[in-house]
Amino acid sequence: MCAALVGGMDRLKRDYMNEAKKNGIKLKCYTGKERKISGSLGNVDFVVLFTNKVSHKARKDVLTALRKTDTPVIQCHSCGISSLRECLGEAVS
Repeated sequence: MCAALVGGMDRLKRDYMNEAKKNGIKLKCYTGKERKISGSLGNVDFVVLFTNKVSHKARKDVLTALRKTDTPVIQCHSCGISSLRECLGEAVS
C-alpha cells in the first residue's frame, strides 16, 4: 500500500516514514513547500493532509487533483506522530 503525506514538519519526516513502515505502508512526504505537489503525487492509495502546516493554496491544489482520481483524503489539523498513527489506522481499517 502506498500513501502520501502533505504537510507536517521537516524535522519529523523520518519519523513519519518509520511510522508508516511499521504499518506496512510506503509513504511519500511533502511538506507543502514544494511546487505543484499534485503533479508529483502519482498513483497513491490515499492521502493524509495535515491542515495546520500547509498553505491554503497547496491544500486546494492537492484536493482538486485528487477529486479527479477519487483518491480518499484524510484531513487532520495536528501534525504529530500520534496523529499520523490515527490517520493510518483509519485508512487501513
